[in-house]
Amino acid sequence: MKLIRHSVWRLFGLLLTSLAAWYLGYFVAAHVPQNTVSIAVFQEMGKKPVLRAPAPKRQKCDHWSPCPPGNFAYRILSGGGKQRRAKICFEDEQLVSEGNDDAGSGINIAIVNYKTGKAISTKFFEMWTGDHSSEMTDFVRNAPEGTLLLMATHDDGSTKLKDDAKNLVEELGSTEIKNIKFRSSWVFIAAKGFKLPDNLQKEKINHSDQKKNRYNGWPAEIQIEGCIPRNLI
Repeated sequence: MKLIRHSVWRLFGLLLTSLAAWYLGYFVAAHVPQNTVSIAVFQEMGKKPVLRAPAPKRQKCDHWSPCPPGNFAYRILSGGGKQRRAKICFEDEQLVSEGNDDAGSGINIAIVNYKTGKAISTKFFEMWTGDHSSEMTDFVRNAPEGTLLLMATHDDGSTKLKDDAKNLVEELGSTEIKNIKFRSSWVFIAAKGFKLPDNLQKEKINHSDQKKNRYNGWPAEIQIEGCIPRNLI
């Protein structure tokens, strides 16, 4: 008799378990979207976790690595092609760029107060037509002592550039200003009244055949960048 009762209870328990399993399956099918339950979910559970490096933090003036503490960051990019104008960045501030009215064809110049790191003035000087070389000479000559001058060409920066302007820029430390040709790409940084470190990237020029680059007759961009110590004067 006891054996019969035990068998009945076992059968009842099996039926109850089967009924619960059926109801759970019905509930999942009815209420959970089909695409959320798949074999892929169970496959993912067996995989090792993938460690992903965080996105790199953006540095000042788009440097790959940050400048050491107590340094100014700068980046000077010449114009490229017909539309891409020169860009001059200092301490992450775009002093000359495509969106600024002070960026244009010719030689772009930004004057920066070395003590504060703030721009004093920016201007561009057309070198294809008119006598803007004299204006540029006055602009550079009138820059106060203790300032940085950052320069970049866009399109042509040489045709109307006179010797007195070249001599003045050469006095600031340029070794390439007298080599600049029609549509050469040229970038330069100088200090007035103090000396920049010898290992600093100060100047770059490119005379490459413009017919062979991606701009088809227009100059390609070049750039220099670096970190300037704040304790030079």
